[in-house]
Amino acid sequence: MSSPLLSIRGLHSAFGGPFDMEIGHGECVAVLGKSGSGKSVLLRLIADMDPGTGEVELEGRSRDSWPAPEWRRRVVYQAAEPAWWAPDAAAHFRPGDAALIHALLPTLDLALDVLRVDIARLSTGERQRLALVRSLARAPRVLLLDEPTASLDPASASAMEALLRNRLDAGLAILLVTHSREQAGRMSRRAFEMIEGKLHPL
Repeated sequence: MSSPLLSIRGLHSAFGGPFDMEIGHGECVAVLGKSGSGKSVLLRLIADMDPGTGEVELEGRSRDSWPAPEWRRRVVYQAAEPAWWAPDAAAHFRPGDAALIHALLPTLDLALDVLRVDIARLSTGERQRLALVRSLARAPRVLLLDEPTASLDPASASAMEALLRNRLDAGLAILLVTHSREQAGRMSRRAFEMIEGKLHPL
């Protein structure tokens, strides 16, 4: 059996845990639960965005041995409403991302000119889809997705799921927070329910 891509042992903070989990190459693990149960806390702890204790490893290498920016490039956290720090989406990509952007936008039913529209004028769903393109442009090994389709219509959600399955087939690992048991069933091999900061297998 191949070694896990991401390993989590005893990870906890004042708001949740301890969490223990392993995620393999090309595997999606879903986390369900009520709002406020601790799902986002888990993702932010793994991404090293919230203070906590415990061990996290990527391909056997401890998170503590990575420079923080490099860790967050390889293990990308995408919030339910991602932050944007420039007026338009184009400014959030590197020049070398152009080919990937041109390939990905149509799969999510987004036109190229959406990159130049003021972020504030875009719908929440458009911003969510653009955020996924931004996340994938960083070439992560692991994606930590917090309700990535929450604001999407069924067709857009289906397109995003298809893109994510394609990336899973290429070896990406995904930890997916969702309120939809149907989505968890379509996307994941394993699922957990978060109850008051504790994970319970489903």
